[in-house]
Amino acid sequence: MNLILIDKSDFIAENIVRLTDRRLQHIREIHRAKVGDSLIVGLAGGEIGTGCIIGLNKTELQMQVELNASPPAPLPLTLIIALPRPRVLNRTLIAITSMGVKKIYLLHTNRVEKSFWHSPVLNEEKIRNSLILGLEQAGDSILPVVHFRKKFRPFVEDELPSVAANMRKIVAHPQVSATAIDTNPQPTTLVVGPEGGLIPYELEKLHAVGFQSFSLGERILRVETAIPVLLAKLMLMD
Repeated sequence: MNLILIDKSDFIAENIVRLTDRRLQHIREIHRAKVGDSLIVGLAGGEIGTGCIIGLNKTELQMQVELNASPPAPLPLTLIIALPRPRVLNRTLIAITSMGVKKIYLLHTNRVEKSFWHSPVLNEEKIRNSLILGLEQAGDSILPVVHFRKKFRPFVEDELPSVAANMRKIVAHPQVSATAIDTNPQPTTLVVGPEGGLIPYELEKLHAVGFQSFSLGERILRVETAIPVLLAKLMLMD
């Protein structure tokens, strides 16, 4: 935890927060902090700064906080992912949140099992917890927005053109050859299919609304591996 994410509900006075949950345990056991120590803190949806511990015991921690800095700049990327397997979704959300993605769509495609949509990992609280872990890792305070789209064709035909308007449009697909694209960082909408790939019909629909195929080569990567590699190649390398 490189940043302690606090919420407005944690404040007990103008500049004083009180923590009693897993953050207390982490500060005690991992940071091994004591009264007088300062930690990096960030207000969810707001600025970041420092928190000086003014009280600490086994059941609660109190910090005096000073928030005076902007969080890291967001990645200018809208990420659309075929809903991963439930056990993969948590670590995928953590990774992409830590890399600065703020707009995420989880999409149904032909090779996504319908049962995935009924998994408890899609519970709002569980999704939020994964996003918070990503923010804490990266020292960020702005939560991404996660959208759920269970119907591929209506989303691609009716909504995606406006979602991706005035942006570079890329669909990642494992194949040997793909259209050459400019890989310099720029505002981008990126579609990442399931590990089995998108079916031809889905690729055709995406191409019809202006998306270009991009490949990482012949190897089929797991989604939690492929997405960080794609973001590094397309968004982080000058």
